[in-house]
Amino acid sequence: MDFGKYKYTQARRLKEARKKQTVILVKEVKMGPKTEKHDFDFKLKHVRRFLGEGHKAKVTVRFKGREMAHTELGWKMLNKMVEATQDIAVTENNPRMEGRMLHIILSPKSHN
Repeated sequence: MDFGKYKYTQARRLKEARKKQTVILVKEVKMGPKTEKHDFDFKLKHVRRFLGEGHKAKVTVRFKGREMAHTELGWKMLNKMVEATQDIAVTENNPRMEGRMLHIILSPKSHN
């Protein structure tokens, strides 16, 4: 067997495999616990677009200064986001507090 031909066919096979694979990115949306309704809706639109494109979405609520005393506002905001994307997304993990950041990862529902 011709080694050059073998290497060529191997390279073609790898190139075809790379064409068919999809890279899933994690897109992030950040907001504060006092984000108003219009801004929240705007961020929601971004999250829905990311999920529609097949990417995962990380929603982060960051707390500044005295906002740390009212983390329940951030929890409510994340729950509202999960409810708003319930039709097209599933939560990959429960909301987690890490330092001054509260975040959750949403991934698109499979179409199977």
